[in-house]
Amino acid sequence: MSQIHSLSRIRGVNLGNWLVLEKWMYPGLFDGTDAEDETWLARTLDREELKKRMKHHRNTYITERDFRWIAAQGLNTVRIPVPYFIFGDRQPFIGCIEYLDKAFDWAEKYKLKIIVDLHTAPGGQNGYDNGGIMGVCKWHKNPDDVVFVLHVLTRLAKRYGKRQGLFGIEVLNEPISRLVYMTAPSTGKAADPKEAEGSGHIPMRFLRKFYKTAYAQLRKYLPEEKAIIFHDGFRMDRWGDFFNHNGMKNVYMDIHVYISAMEGFVKIHNMFSYKAYIGFIKRRIRAVQKNVNVLVGEWCISNEYANNYSPRPGSHQERIAVERMRRYREVADLQLEAWEEASGWIYWSYKLYPDAETPMDASWKDSWDFRRCRMNKWFPGAGRFKTEQEN
Repeated sequence: MSQIHSLSRIRGVNLGNWLVLEKWMYPGLFDGTDAEDETWLARTLDREELKKRMKHHRNTYITERDFRWIAAQGLNTVRIPVPYFIFGDRQPFIGCIEYLDKAFDWAEKYKLKIIVDLHTAPGGQNGYDNGGIMGVCKWHKNPDDVVFVLHVLTRLAKRYGKRQGLFGIEVLNEPISRLVYMTAPSTGKAADPKEAEGSGHIPMRFLRKFYKTAYAQLRKYLPEEKAIIFHDGFRMDRWGDFFNHNGMKNVYMDIHVYISAMEGFVKIHNMFSYKAYIGFIKRRIRAVQKNVNVLVGEWCISNEYANNYSPRPGSHQERIAVERMRRYREVADLQLEAWEEASGWIYWSYKLYPDAETPMDASWKDSWDFRRCRMNKWFPGAGRFKTEQEN
């Protein structure tokens, strides 16, 4: 198996919706528009309004105080999704490299590591809003856009390769498989159907070739103690000995596991079904980990069993809260135990709304917000993770 990084086990949170926007996480950013993704927000807003809105959001959504709080929770890593226009060289978008610079200063101050995650690609790599544009997935069909992504990765490696706070660079978030593309709710829902013409999944043959090229490019500037992370492309079992066979050192395979996604197909919302599903994932992680370090780079405790808990009429509010806490903790413990088979985990997401007090537009969103999970005691406390690190 490829070399394991000196950081014994990754425990972290994603800083989602900071430098890459997802409307469902904080709809307020999209007020006054019909845009459903970041591309259409940028196309819709007047440039000065876009600048103003993005500057305020990026200045206030994540600050040094957040890094201090994350470290106090016993975590050691933040995964930061960044857009392909991070360097400000793609219109009509507003670049944000200066915020990633700040993140490295803060991370190093509080002894945290950063995974820089290239989360979007021009033309879309999955058709999700998290890929920058809904319903469009054509990045891999445009050679110039493929080269542009490699160029962005190279620039990131040059800029941060020697930073103490860098754990590694993730090549591309969630390049989509055929099965996932066919079943994704965003497929076929492009704001401009003509723009989506020619969209389709990213073939395994293309992805293997791209990963080999990206690794070679990044290793020119990243020493071997800095990890290179590859998303499994929703094809966790198809990589085999690919990374070792191609001489790749200190690499990780990123997998994303959501009980809520499973529930979209299996309409059974109880611990029996969750244990069966997570047990299946656990066995797959154990098998894949023999060849490559596995990172559960996105997961959360959201589940229908706890989200939609409906007590009997007249139940005391305190008892309701206790029962919901019990259910969430049971799901959290189930997954945390399974992730011990991997090289680490990173929760999605650190926060949704800018503050932890304002009620969100849907109660189920609380379980996606790590801060609120800790505040509600739905997630284990700092002591558990600090002990593991010290050992």
